[in-house]
Amino acid sequence: MSEWGDGTRSVHAGLPEPVPGQPFLPGPVFAAPYHLDPWQGPAGAPNGYGRPDNPTRRLLEAAVGELEGGECRVFASGQAAITGLLLTLLRPGDTVLLPSDGYFPVRAFATETLETIGVRVVFVPTVGPYPDLDGVRLVLVETPANPGLDVVDVAALAARARAAGALLAVDNTTATPLGQRPLDLGADLVVASGTKALTGHSDLLLGYVASRSAKLVEALTGWRNTTGAVPGAFDAWLAHRSLATMDLRLGRQSANAEAVAALLAGRAEVTGLRWPGRPEDPAYAVASAQMRRMPGVLSFDLGDADRVARFVDAARLVVAATSFGGLHTTADRRAQWGDDTAPGFVRLSCGVEDTVDLVADIAAALDAAGPVR
Repeated sequence: MSEWGDGTRSVHAGLPEPVPGQPFLPGPVFAAPYHLDPWQGPAGAPNGYGRPDNPTRRLLEAAVGELEGGECRVFASGQAAITGLLLTLLRPGDTVLLPSDGYFPVRAFATETLETIGVRVVFVPTVGPYPDLDGVRLVLVETPANPGLDVVDVAALAARARAAGALLAVDNTTATPLGQRPLDLGADLVVASGTKALTGHSDLLLGYVASRSAKLVEALTGWRNTTGAVPGAFDAWLAHRSLATMDLRLGRQSANAEAVAALLAGRAEVTGLRWPGRPEDPAYAVASAQMRRMPGVLSFDLGDADRVARFVDAARLVVAATSFGGLHTTADRRAQWGDDTAPGFVRLSCGVEDTVDLVADIAAALDAAGPVR
């Protein structure tokens, strides 16, 4: 599939060989136990019990693995995937580097859980500077970072990690595998929330980890099967169905983000605008070199919480909601969730509305919001 375009890869990823009379994508298989061979037991068939074994889940893993360029294991949520990765790889006495400007629940998990079991946690901004990596077990980066959208040079950091004997894991949630392929850039693992732009319909929770190391995949599989952090068959089927439109969705979302960024850049009352696709953005040089497309997410500051509320309340096409990457444009004031962001900081996720409509709506809503009071 690597020689095909993104749209083709998205549509065909993980599908079984065509069989006359059968659907393109088989329906979800709902089962806890399966029939066992009376003589061979679970060794006699690929499915023995629903927690480790489900054909619908395996098709989704094949699809995401094809897109990321590695072997994939899916989890019940993005948080289940990233905490599973951390707990699989880290032991008391190990050192892990985590992004200080990354997803807040991961940082909370590090301080509330990892440190209490003896793991040394070091927080580093996405853009660095990074300390000496000698003695570090794992470096986890999120690029573009959520919610600040900084970008790190994955290939350069992978080379440093490899030289020091450390593993590098890249959170690919914001970019998706159509935006960048961290494994191609030298990362050992890629982790992501499939809840967001990967599946893009705001109707399921999903996470995944992918790697080209059979040893790492085996360890992650064992952790997931033991803890039971698996998605249900229907969620796995919905996710696989949704992959087919990913290229189309991301294309419109990125175009909308570019147009909205151009609008916001000209508004004096908007500060701190970040979108890595803008040549003026600090992340642009690295992002344009390593990313295959820019995300549909941008961030900015409206000054205070009340002005954010007035802006969203006045908008007709922008709704207040957390998460990002869905079909509908959403605004999320991150400070209300505990992020250490300014009170007026907004993460805007562009949906697939017509660009001209969305830009006009945001401009009108900014006018209606008025100045900071």
